Amino acid sequence: MRRRPGIGGLQTAAAARDQYRLLGENVAKLRTDLMKEQLSTFRSQLEDFARKHKNDIRKNPVFRSQFHEMCAKVGVDPLASNKGFWAELLGIGDFYYELGVQIVDICLATRPHNGGLINLEELCKILSQRRKGAREAVSEDDCLRAISKLKVLGSGFEVITVGKRKLVRSVPTELKKDHNEILELSQAQGFVTVEEVERRLSWSTGRATDALETLLDEGLAMIDDGHRDGKRRYWFPCVSSVSSFVSSETL
Repeated sequence: MRRRPGIGGLQTAAAARDQYRLLGENVAKLRTDLMKEQLSTFRSQLEDFARKHKNDIRKNPVFRSQFHEMCAKVGVDPLASNKGFWAELLGIGDFYYELGVQIVDICLATRPHNGGLINLEELCKILSQRRKGAREAVSEDDCLRAISKLKVLGSGFEVITVGKRKLVRSVPTELKKDHNEILELSQAQGFVTVEEVERRLSWSTGRATDALETLLDEGLAMIDDGHRDGKRRYWFPCVSSVSSFVSSETL
């Protein structure tokens, strides 16, 4: 017959559990302190690295992108504020705020043409042309970082991926699955026809027409009826530049 442990045994077991708990807490605290110390050391080294390579970070977009990746690994965001250590050292806070203002300006200027949806590659090209006299070259990575800061404006600025392309949206238009599929299909030529949408996506005429007319109403598409075959082309400026639309054949 098994005997129940006495009061002394229960107290001993409770004391042992308390000791194990305290030991576990001490080990966890030591590990946390060690990690904090390592992060502090790494951040200090990161600051030294930034001071040493200040000019490369400001002028070389590839080097700047790699620097941002290093910062992210230790939880440092040089763009969190345009004041403080990083802004004073590198000036990159001001650099991205300036890019953000220029990106907004370009999106507003091109909105009558593309309906508020512009190809990221084309946006960067226009931005680079406007900044020809600037000291710092601009990369797509720079544009993406600047756009991420525009979200605080709450005006619909974001980057969406359609097929193989990244598009910058500057209006709060919600694109549905059908619209995204048409935009992806149009990337081959810059335009689609109702017949092509029916054939390639296996849609009914009504579904294809409805989706295309919605995109047209939203200002994301332009129509071209000047072809001998009588088929209406729906052009999408967000995947085809203005020049490609103007220079297309009108046979």
